[in-house]
Amino acid sequence: MDGIIIINKPKNYTSHDIVRKAKKLLNEKVGHTGTLDPNATGVLPLLIGKGTLLSKYLIEHDKIYEAVLKLGEKTDTADGEGKVLESQNVEQSILKKENIERIFNNLEGKQEQIPPMYSAIKLNGKKLYEYARKGIEVEVKPRTIEIYKLELIKIEDMEIIFRVSCSKGTYIRSLCEDIAEKLNTVGYMKNLKRLQVGKFNIKDAVYIDDIDLKNVNEHLITLEEILKETPCINLGEKKLKLFLNGVQLTDNNIDGLYKIYVANKFIGTGTIKKGLLKRDIIL
Repeated sequence: MDGIIIINKPKNYTSHDIVRKAKKLLNEKVGHTGTLDPNATGVLPLLIGKGTLLSKYLIEHDKIYEAVLKLGEKTDTADGEGKVLESQNVEQSILKKENIERIFNNLEGKQEQIPPMYSAIKLNGKKLYEYARKGIEVEVKPRTIEIYKLELIKIEDMEIIFRVSCSKGTYIRSLCEDIAEKLNTVGYMKNLKRLQVGKFNIKDAVYIDDIDLKNVNEHLITLEEILKETPCINLGEKKLKLFLNGVQLTDNNIDGLYKIYVANKFIGTGTIKKGLLKRDIIL
């Protein structure tokens, strides 16, 4: 059983909780790509069996989220789980659609973003939230991210519901605080749903509790399907033996990842670098 299952992660589950349940259910090696906070929901790709070896090709994926920004309160965690640090009255005038859309337009593009203190980023061997929980102040360096598109969905009471398409490494909690600041107030991320990771969309996702050994193959995306846009190389029996034994084969194709076939049967992947083909993932 090798491939990916797109999970719709429910609230109050960690990504590790989902991995642990899948391991117990499938009795397979299981990993995931793109951690979601416990209070976030949505797309969590689970890597099953030798699908775990694909993680190195999936870490740079762009993402799409739907978020709810609650205005008028600032929390220490930048989401609804934290302690309220500050409250402000919010003028109705700042909630005009054209005002919010103007700010959204200005926020699109490449920029520097400071990750929230309550995050799993490591600094000197410790996660940032470990410092935050102890009240230790540390300098967090900004990271380059890109907001491709910000789309206003709805304005409701003191909440702004929006969709964002962004690069890897973007923290929506920090984005929510930035939007609130540009509206001359404070705010925090009340809800977050991930709609897409790379090409994995929530419309194809399934809840972990709806999977069992009888139907798992209905939800499993095989390695061959995942790599359907990847070019392929066909090997003869003689070259196959060398390839499987780790011998690098001369190949004039351009550098990159390739699906490997023998007699039209998919057997795994190989990579070419400087004219040499070597094995990568073998089923």
